[in-house]
Amino acid sequence: MCLRRRFVFVFVPENSYFDRVPMDVRLHIVAQGFVQGVGFRYFVYHHATKLELVGWVRNLFNGDVEIEVEGNRSVLEIFLDEVKIGPRSAKLKDLHIEWQPYENRYTAFEIR
Repeated sequence: MCLRRRFVFVFVPENSYFDRVPMDVRLHIVAQGFVQGVGFRYFVYHHATKLELVGWVRNLFNGDVEIEVEGNRSVLEIFLDEVKIGPRSAKLKDLHIEWQPYENRYTAFEIR
C-alpha cells in the first residue's frame, strides 16, 4: 500500500501583489484514455472534497471524463497534480486543461 502525503506552505506578505490579484479561478479538465469504469470520478471526487473545492465530474459519451472545479488557484494546482496521477487502474492518455475566470457557480462538489 502506497501512501502519498503532501504539505504545502505558502507565505504571502501583507499588502503584497497577491492582495490585489483574485486568487479564485475555475479549472476545466477533460481526461482522455482508459478513465471510465476504473473509479476515476470517485478518485476526483475524493480529492476535490478533501481539498474543499467545488464543482463536478462526469463521464462523457466518447469515453472521456470531464471535470469543472472552482477554488483557490494554488489548491487547484495541487488538485491538478493528483488528477494527472489518477487512480491506479486508470490509463490516462491526455489531459485538456483550461483555466477560466471564477464565477462562483457551485456550493459543493458532485458526481454527475
